[in-house]
Amino acid sequence: MTALPSAAYAATLAGLDRMTHARLTALVAGNDPLHAFSMITGEAPPSGIVARLFDIEGLLPAWRASIARRPPEAVWDACVRHGIEVLVRGSDEYPAPLRADPAPPAVLFARGSLACLDGRRVGVIGTRNATGAGRQTATSMGHDLAGSGVHVVSGLARGIDGCSHRGALAVLDGAPPIGVVASGLDVVYPREHAGLWDAVAERGVLFSEAPPGTAPEAFRFPLRNRIIAALSEVLVVVESRERGGSLLTVGEAELRNVTVMAVPGSVHNRAARGTNDLVRDGCLVATDARDVLVALGLDSRRAGRAAYDPRPQPTGADRAMLELCAEPRTLDQLTLLAGRSSVECAMSLARLELHGWVHQINGWFETIGTPSSAS
Repeated sequence: MTALPSAAYAATLAGLDRMTHARLTALVAGNDPLHAFSMITGEAPPSGIVARLFDIEGLLPAWRASIARRPPEAVWDACVRHGIEVLVRGSDEYPAPLRADPAPPAVLFARGSLACLDGRRVGVIGTRNATGAGRQTATSMGHDLAGSGVHVVSGLARGIDGCSHRGALAVLDGAPPIGVVASGLDVVYPREHAGLWDAVAERGVLFSEAPPGTAPEAFRFPLRNRIIAALSEVLVVVESRERGGSLLTVGEAELRNVTVMAVPGSVHNRAARGTNDLVRDGCLVATDARDVLVALGLDSRRAGRAAYDPRPQPTGADRAMLELCAEPRTLDQLTLLAGRSSVECAMSLARLELHGWVHQINGWFETIGTPSSAS
């Protein structure tokens, strides 16, 4: 039997029952996916913060049961059959815009050309229940941005997302679109977008955190939104209700210092209440693609393959705390080592975790990356 590549084990880990972003990050951070897999199966002893994962009641049996149902051979076969590439954080192929993200996917699945990330990128998002005017605006925005050489990033949902990508695809020699979805790349959602998914994958690229066969579960959509924000140099909201999912993406963009723009609408249009609120609160206005191109020209930090780090650099006591987390430690241990109060240490750890410098598993804290990267 031909030996499986490391990516096969990474894809398997990503699909285990009760797997979370934090747990998967802990498994693959500093570990080859095969070694992490071997720790779960018992072929290798657990080490570092991974050992703390196994203290969580019922987690290890659940993971082993998942492996029995979907062994690495089956998961890898699905990836190969569907032309899905598996990108592990830390590898050369992993997308540069995500490498220093506050919450980077530990494992990312892709269909299409990663070269799309070399160009300028604008996210165009909005409500699924878009008005006719909103759909027309999104289509025109996608068309004109693609025609200007800008890759349109969106979530391939009904409404604004789908319209922005259809507009981009209508430009035969335009910049190919980038899609980010919340299910496996072989599980189309919504079903009526099957042709659109294939077109985006053929002309551009599709991304997901979910391995093949994964259903579009509700909790995956907010996770998907952070990747849309992270891949965007500018984020444009065409229509959004006052509590729409698009506003979650806006929050993720603001966390990453991504410029947010909003298309204003009628005060009588319920679908525009969220975007009008953004404008009221000082958001930049986008009436057409020209406004977006102007904003895009003002900020080139995320352009091309350059690895831009959007995380606020820790200083002073926070930097000292980060260095103490070079190996797994509890809050009590860190309090003793830092010589500070438990409240001060907890606040410092909360800031570091929010900004993507440490992760916490079962009460144990450890750095993401190395303290030397926080210069």
